[in-house]
Amino acid sequence: MAIITLTTDFGEKDHFAGAIKGAIYSELPDVRIVDISHSVQPFNVPEAAYIIQNAYSSFPKGTIHVIGIDSELNPENKHIAVKLDDHYFICANNGIMSMICSEIAPQKIVEINIHDRVATSFPVLDVFVNVACHIARGGTLEVIGKLIQTIKPIKNLNPFVNDEKNQIIGSVIYIDNYGNVITNIKRQFFESVQKTRTYEISARSYKFKNIFDKYSDAINFEIPEEKRYDEGKGLVVFNSSGYLEIAVYKSDNYTVGSASTLMGLKVMDTVTVNFLKT
Repeated sequence: MAIITLTTDFGEKDHFAGAIKGAIYSELPDVRIVDISHSVQPFNVPEAAYIIQNAYSSFPKGTIHVIGIDSELNPENKHIAVKLDDHYFICANNGIMSMICSEIAPQKIVEINIHDRVATSFPVLDVFVNVACHIARGGTLEVIGKLIQTIKPIKNLNPFVNDEKNQIIGSVIYIDNYGNVITNIKRQFFESVQKTRTYEISARSYKFKNIFDKYSDAINFEIPEEKRYDEGKGLVVFNSSGYLEIAVYKSDNYTVGSASTLMGLKVMDTVTVNFLKT
């Protein structure tokens, strides 16, 4: 039984996500549809890329992932279908796939060319659903598109290292439901530049000198709980996806606050790591 996932910036209020599901079920009544997220910030390609990168591999091989972010067809925003890691991705060629493709080489990429056969002003509903159902039936990518070799990169996706190799300049690419701030600095990259040196992480006026493996590592549990005042404490971790994350212990945007609200951090803000001489 085929699985089709949906990731969009359509939200829950409007009819768009429901209409897509209805169109898929009309074509394939026995398919399984899974919502990854419909709450991506509108047109936020890096945010969508982060979500997809960290969700897709939990699904079985052969899963089809429909990504509806900035999907209107125009000369600079073509539609593609990608086979990668034995999964299928259908999206606009706007950089969404470049985060995944930077770590795993695609097995096949096609530029979708069925638009002359599908009248549409809502490409995710019409074109992407058509392609997803074709793949779910066992169809090949070559039938719905022409082979291409490269995809469009996301601008400013990768962190910058200065010539002296003593500074990483990264940026915020995602803010999660807890208000935790995720940067584009991955653990492996950080350690390859660090080379055991001590460091200081800066975000706006906030500075951190330790990176923890998990949030509770920042707490001294030898101090009685009533004297710790842990909630609202700022910290840095490498999160479960391996990205450098600035967080607040037991954060809540509406009570104790979060890294985003308390530190005023937002997507595309700069986060700097300075490595110190040993």
